Amino acid sequence: MSQRYLIKNCTVVNEGRSIVQDVLISNGRIEKIGPSLSSSSAVIEINGEGKHLLPGAIDDQVHFREPGLTHKATIYTEAKAAVAGGVTSFMEMPNTIPPVFTQELLEDKYQIASKSSLANYSFFMGTSNTNSEEVLKTNGKKKDICGVKIFMGSSTGGLLVDNYNTLNHIFSESEVLIATHCEDERVIKANLEKLLQHKPVPEPSDHPIIRDENACYESSLTAIQIAKKYNTRLHILHISTEKELQLFSNMLPLEDKRITSEVCVHHLHFTSNNYAEKGNFIKCNPAIKAPHNREALWTALLDDRLDVIATDHAPHTLAEKEEPYMKAHAGLPLVQHPVLLMLRYVKEGRISIEKVVSKMSHAVATCFQIADRGFIREGYFADLVLVDLNATTTVTKENILYKCGWSPLENEVFPAAITHTFVNGHLVYGNGVWDESQLGERLHFNR
Repeated sequence: MSQRYLIKNCTVVNEGRSIVQDVLISNGRIEKIGPSLSSSSAVIEINGEGKHLLPGAIDDQVHFREPGLTHKATIYTEAKAAVAGGVTSFMEMPNTIPPVFTQELLEDKYQIASKSSLANYSFFMGTSNTNSEEVLKTNGKKKDICGVKIFMGSSTGGLLVDNYNTLNHIFSESEVLIATHCEDERVIKANLEKLLQHKPVPEPSDHPIIRDENACYESSLTAIQIAKKYNTRLHILHISTEKELQLFSNMLPLEDKRITSEVCVHHLHFTSNNYAEKGNFIKCNPAIKAPHNREALWTALLDDRLDVIATDHAPHTLAEKEEPYMKAHAGLPLVQHPVLLMLRYVKEGRISIEKVVSKMSHAVATCFQIADRGFIREGYFADLVLVDLNATTTVTKENILYKCGWSPLENEVFPAAITHTFVNGHLVYGNGVWDESQLGERLHFNR
């Protein structure tokens, strides 16, 4: 039987409001919310006075590297980092070794997570130019799988899908959400060839020139055109350009949208001006681009053209990042710090804490139709995060939990601290103390 907890006098941030209340947790779920609660049964009481209680963040795009790339990361190490950072559920991508091209390989990942993940989990089905029939078997599992992932830009291991017959087949027949990485490979190759004519040895600052706005826009436009043709449920990942924003609307409530979008924390935080200091450590796909793009992303996030915030957590070893630019691996480890990063912008007045909760929890649950999570509601799973906005957190090598051991946010001082993280009512992390006796659960979907 799970331990019962009573969080007293915390500011509950939920569904656009922040109200001082008590929250009673029992049997893995939120039993009651209200003022001055008491319990007739034994409970562990937590003083939440002066702190804010948020629903756990749900990260809809991570790369935890298992199986096959465990020198970079494992589901255990990265899920633990996520929990320390207030991320209580994740959805993981199929570009592992082997790539997730069969239903059996997909279920293998669920089995690994069931034995090792401290956070709740789901996994995307992977696509290639030749496995569309296998992909469409997810239609029979739509309550148990977050979606299908299509790389419409360069990737490894045969994951690039550039065959329009395959794209049309999957878009027309899929009954689950399709998530796309949109960068046009032809534009990228042309940009690189043009650059190499006058600069034989490119450097990190050239990354947004090679993978430019047009590469993103052309691919996103193509995905949307195909989705509109078939009324497909499409979710475009990591929007990074001002130009793409014209493709998205805020005219409908999120639950009625057929085409939705994601923005990642690094595109809200860094710009091309940071390559001089960070170099390959902020090399990622799609690229971090010129400052006007970041400003446009913030505007679109606040007016709801951008629907959810994620990390695209993609760890690589230091050795892999320290290679010359053309060989350095693309991707940033971020899943331990997205909540703290966004709370920094709350303290700076750029976004409200209620909007952060909406974009990192409520909207993700709505977008993917996740059952009983993403909100602080009676009867919902108690995936909860207690934060102290009067404390600070400094990112150092000593407190980074990623297996790769580094972060592009090292030495950042965030004006907040995560003090407690509950996953399914279990206090996994509290004031620096870990209780790993209970693991996360598989996410389920109301489809």
